[in-house]
Amino acid sequence: MSDQSGDNQSASDMPSSEDLAARLVRLLQVETLDTDLYRGPRNPGGQGRVFGGQVIGQALMAATGSIEDDKVAHSLHAYFMRPGDEQLPIIYRVERDHDGGSFATRRIIAIQNGKPILNMAASFQRPETGLSHQFDMPEAPDPDTLPTESEVVLRHRDRLPEPFVEFITRRRPIEVRHADEWTLASPRKGEPRRRLWFRAAGPLGDDPKMHRAVLSYASDMALMGACMQPHGVSWLTDRMQTASLDHAVWLHDDFRADEWLLYATDSPWSGGGRGFNRGQIFTRDGRLVASTAQEALIRLKD
Repeated sequence: MSDQSGDNQSASDMPSSEDLAARLVRLLQVETLDTDLYRGPRNPGGQGRVFGGQVIGQALMAATGSIEDDKVAHSLHAYFMRPGDEQLPIIYRVERDHDGGSFATRRIIAIQNGKPILNMAASFQRPETGLSHQFDMPEAPDPDTLPTESEVVLRHRDRLPEPFVEFITRRRPIEVRHADEWTLASPRKGEPRRRLWFRAAGPLGDDPKMHRAVLSYASDMALMGACMQPHGVSWLTDRMQTASLDHAVWLHDDFRADEWLLYATDSPWSGGGRGFNRGQIFTRDGRLVASTAQEALIRLKD
């Protein structure tokens, strides 16, 4: 995981919620270089490999730039091939595979140093009405009653690597509150299920395209935990090697990513060094607005 928030922060220069949200919007906005060719900015102050959600969010914004205004993204399917370098911008090449009356399909290749780091397909649909049903939202504590990630981590600070503590306790553009017991220091074996609330740290404006991109960005933050839960390990466990292999998002309905969303995840299977994860994202009033799936590398090295 890479730094999502930028430079190190002291109490005197702590960014406001509005600043954090504005940084995230700038990060996900892509620059048009030529027809169907875009450049995504690097994360200021980021170190190491690029956060996968950043590449997904920028790729979706690049694909959206080639779509008629009356069609909206309803699904994306991405494969991660190489780790991205935080020190470089990312080039996005968009292929217009299909433009129909109701649907349009795009293929997006994210490139650094002349090599693809991600392939993604995205589908867009002109809004229409139809047969409707959904699963009920699972019960979860109200997010305003839950501690922040920083508060949880500071309780276990003496058992966690200091770089991780510094990363979690600095203000980041996505605010997360865990509805289930959460500790990476000594995780307990349990059912392969996790629930958490998330939202952008500040207002994102009213462009629904950006809200879809921010949800897609945030959807890569929590899925992997479900497949590690039954084994009592986390990505901080010694000799644990983890990475997202692929990622899919289905966008069912409109929502605001700067309001609390419940992310309910589970993992039906793991084996062969891989874990499969699923997620459902609900608004606070119980609407199912997105579903996700991801296969991850969870390799315990000898």
